[in-house]
Amino acid sequence: MAIRGPRLEFSVGAFLLLALASLLVLAVASTNQRWGLGGDGYELKARFSQIGQLRKQAPVKIGGVTVGQVAAIDLDPVKFDSIVTLRMEGKFKDLPADTSAGILTSGLLGESYISLQPGGDPDVLKAGDEIVFTQPAVDLIQLVGKYMFGGGAGGDAAESNEPHDGAAAPATEPQP
Repeated sequence: MAIRGPRLEFSVGAFLLLALASLLVLAVASTNQRWGLGGDGYELKARFSQIGQLRKQAPVKIGGVTVGQVAAIDLDPVKFDSIVTLRMEGKFKDLPADTSAGILTSGLLGESYISLQPGGDPDVLKAGDEIVFTQPAVDLIQLVGKYMFGGGAGGDAAESNEPHDGAAAPATEPQP
């Protein structure tokens, strides 16, 4: 016996609402946004000369474990450095004052993230403090270009202009 009339319409409507709600939950879950209600997190700042492909909401990690995320990226109008605001989870509030931050990449072409290396200082970073020791992002394309076109160290010895046996290097211009 088939369902007809208002019951069928109600069933189809309920199914569609459930499907849309599921898609909304999936869309929100796929973002890297934290939806806490204030929580006990805190913010730190770090200054970098080069941030590469670092984006907002990129993870902040210590030893490969995510402990926060990038909350904002701003430009210092005086020094033209990038100022990155890190939103840290509250349970990681005792980071030593000499903690260093570097921008790394997951794999060869993966996402950029900030890696923190805690130091040994007994003083700790407080909310709003700046991480002083930073390492900028490495531009892989620039490194490959330097290596391929002879700008990097350890190039091919056969292409070097230095004499190999102590003899004078041959002239590169035609002699009359």
